[in-house]
Amino acid sequence: MRKILSLAFAVFLQSLLLQSSLRAQITVDTREMAVRKLLQSTIMINQMYVDTVNIDRQVEDAITGMLSKLDPHSTYTNAADTKKMNEPLQGAFDGIGVQFNMLEDTLVVIQPVSNGPSEKVGILAGDRIVTVNDTAIAGVKMSRENIMSRLRGPKGTTVRLGILRRGIKDLLYFTVKRDKIPVNSLDAAFIIRPGVGLVRFSSFGATTHGEVTDAIRRLQKEGMQTLILDLQGNGGGYLNAAAELASEFLPKGDMIVYTRGRYNMNMGEFRSTGGGLFTEGRVVVLVDEYSASASEILAGAIQDHDRGTIIGRRTFGKGLVQRPIELEDGSMIRLTIARYYTPSGRCIQKPYEKGDAKTYAHDVIDRYNRGELTNADSIHFPDSLRYKTLQLGRTVYGGGGIMPDIFVPLDTTRFSRMHRELNARSYIVNTSLRYIDKNRKQLKKTYSDFASFQQNFTFPREELDLMFAEAEKKDSIRARDDEELQKTVYTTSLILKGLVARDLWDMSEYYQVIYEEDPVVQKALEVLAKPQD
Repeated sequence: MRKILSLAFAVFLQSLLLQSSLRAQITVDTREMAVRKLLQSTIMINQMYVDTVNIDRQVEDAITGMLSKLDPHSTYTNAADTKKMNEPLQGAFDGIGVQFNMLEDTLVVIQPVSNGPSEKVGILAGDRIVTVNDTAIAGVKMSRENIMSRLRGPKGTTVRLGILRRGIKDLLYFTVKRDKIPVNSLDAAFIIRPGVGLVRFSSFGATTHGEVTDAIRRLQKEGMQTLILDLQGNGGGYLNAAAELASEFLPKGDMIVYTRGRYNMNMGEFRSTGGGLFTEGRVVVLVDEYSASASEILAGAIQDHDRGTIIGRRTFGKGLVQRPIELEDGSMIRLTIARYYTPSGRCIQKPYEKGDAKTYAHDVIDRYNRGELTNADSIHFPDSLRYKTLQLGRTVYGGGGIMPDIFVPLDTTRFSRMHRELNARSYIVNTSLRYIDKNRKQLKKTYSDFASFQQNFTFPREELDLMFAEAEKKDSIRARDDEELQKTVYTTSLILKGLVARDLWDMSEYYQVIYEEDPVVQKALEVLAKPQD
């Protein structure tokens, strides 16, 4: 920073001399003058302000302030936040390779990553990591972020873990050599009904296309003829990943998305490359109000080409293209340079006021208050935003997000008040962790495969009652009447069954349990059960 300021100050002094001698002959460009003004102000504050200032912080505040007056998606992140933000999309990070959760103040291993560093040295599901390099991390109220920073580190470095294991009195020690740990965007892929496959993924990252196509191939071998793509809650990611996936469903040459910017009206267009894995079978795409960006590109392309049916609720409406600009210190500006448009010409981006990020952030809440999430008739589009699909000429609308072909209202009565309070205070996840910790061996012995578990397992009522008693004693959480209690027992038991399935197997099994009661998934199955028009 000092080098930059020294150089900048020299340039500033030189510019003053030039201005004094050439002021009468040269008209300084307004934009150049604005940049000089900012630079001069930064130098003067650093050199002359009465108190010492953190110049790095001042510059970050200036960048953040400038971006805050633009659209809601132009942002600045410091080096640490940039690294955290990019890891899920880049598909890997350096670490020890365990899935874990916090039970009270102790890190409990849910599963070691298959063939990862921790599995290779013998760390098991259910192990408690209590020390890292002989520093206690359990029972000391250490933040989750602090624990993560101690476990992660550059590939090839080692870390010594102290582990408590059920049935063994003494502390066990393992030296783990950190390695690249994959970050998968695929949450679930399974046959949900005979001939019907479901694939769910949480983002569009560098490895998403490969993960999803591998899942589709596997499901095809298992007899899949119809596919449900679950994009509920998928916040998007890389544009290229969305285009690659869309190509798997569309004929060669079909438009997927195009962008328009300020200086180049046709910055880029993405078309199907052909040879896709699933260009014939029926496709259903599930979306909701948190499906955004790349999710909307994929859903919009499938809808505009009449390739499949979109089911759920209107998507978020994030249709601005950001270019990442990496700065010298590892920080990053993500600057909006264009807008996305679907094949029919619809702009995905919802309206916004420059500099008003607060209203934009509350948009989903405003939709709920207007009744848009519970009643399709509450959603209104002006005729000026009417478009036609490219094959069948069906009416679709622009103006922000993708409106589904079949609307499924948000079920505001699905979870009781008592369930929501239990969930918010982590009683449900902690109950599942305690239960699986005590009964892991017996459960694996009783249920040799997921099919038998799905058919025969019910989460024990006595465990629920213990949770209810603890919640009432500690936080005064109780049912208002028998109806609320019975509803809480039903929904909470289902979630706990799913969490147990996740810990015994993986996320696919979790979703197989809870999707039996998911209204959007059930609507998709209902639609697919009918012959195609």
